[in-house]
Amino acid sequence: MTKRREFLKKAGAASVGAVAATTLSAPNVHAASTIKWRLQTYAGPALAEHVIKPAIDAFNKAANGEMVIELYHGDQLVPTGELFRAMQNGTIDAVQSDDDSMASPTAVTQFGGYFPFATRYSLDVPVLFHQYGLNKIWDDEYSKVGVKHISAGSWDPCHFNTKTPIRSLDDLKGKRVFTFPTAGKFLSRFGVVPVTLPWEDIEVAVQTGELDGIAWSGITEDYTVGWADVTDYFLTNNISGAWCGSFFANQGRWNDLPDHLKTMVQLAFDSSHYYRQHWYWGGEAELRVRGTKLKLTSIPDEEWATVEAEALKFWDEIAASGPVAEKVVNIFKEYNATMAAAGRPYRY
Repeated sequence: MTKRREFLKKAGAASVGAVAATTLSAPNVHAASTIKWRLQTYAGPALAEHVIKPAIDAFNKAANGEMVIELYHGDQLVPTGELFRAMQNGTIDAVQSDDDSMASPTAVTQFGGYFPFATRYSLDVPVLFHQYGLNKIWDDEYSKVGVKHISAGSWDPCHFNTKTPIRSLDDLKGKRVFTFPTAGKFLSRFGVVPVTLPWEDIEVAVQTGELDGIAWSGITEDYTVGWADVTDYFLTNNISGAWCGSFFANQGRWNDLPDHLKTMVQLAFDSSHYYRQHWYWGGEAELRVRGTKLKLTSIPDEEWATVEAEALKFWDEIAASGPVAEKVVNIFKEYNATMAAAGRPYRY
């Protein structure tokens, strides 16, 4: 925390280079005019190697000294819950996160991360944004608060990994679980006790018994970040088919970029979305079949159907919170009805 405070005091000064010692190196070309951005991701170092670093490496290479994006990991400069405020006031320039966990003050915040049962597959997220109007809604809402919403993409589905097996809804009761704010609000209806902790503290919290499990990711992430080493079971039922996250930037810093660099930033972030599509999709299947660290359990379909039915009630409650929320929920309803009517392979 001391380092974070020092950084906040010195943000924008030349000494920020010392803080960035662990970030990506960049070509020393046109140094006097190089545009520098500080981007913080929600992800820790191991996960960032996949969910963002390849795209940032590629961007910095292609920018050829005109611009450098310095990458910081989850909670490295500011806590995840303060990411929005830090970006809005220009302390950092850009963010990779979901709306929910970075606590953005918008009408769409609760739909970021894992909105219960809004999606079934990772492709649902880009289709909702590009073909069903969510891009326009997100752009409008973030424009009101001085932030540029650059693009949204999908991550992995939301499953439970726990110390003890989950084979029925009763097994969820009383479980202290690290999860997202809106997902936690929904899961509390089934006796889950949502717990909020810094991301880097989760592994130790499971080991010490402060947490009984995690509902934050799919099995790929469990293996990648070490959670499969401290939990024993993986529940195959999920409450969402894909995490919805985005890239954001301070509006002023975005406006200052020349058009060709804006295009390059968008292309780089789109490549990150594409990478995650295949990395997670393949990883989820591979580790279920050949992974050796987590035993798979399932809640019977007929019992899990009550959770899905409760999600629709939850949707209606959220829709009643305001016109923007109602519009987004109606899009989810229209989209999922279309997918169901389309049948296989869209819905089963």
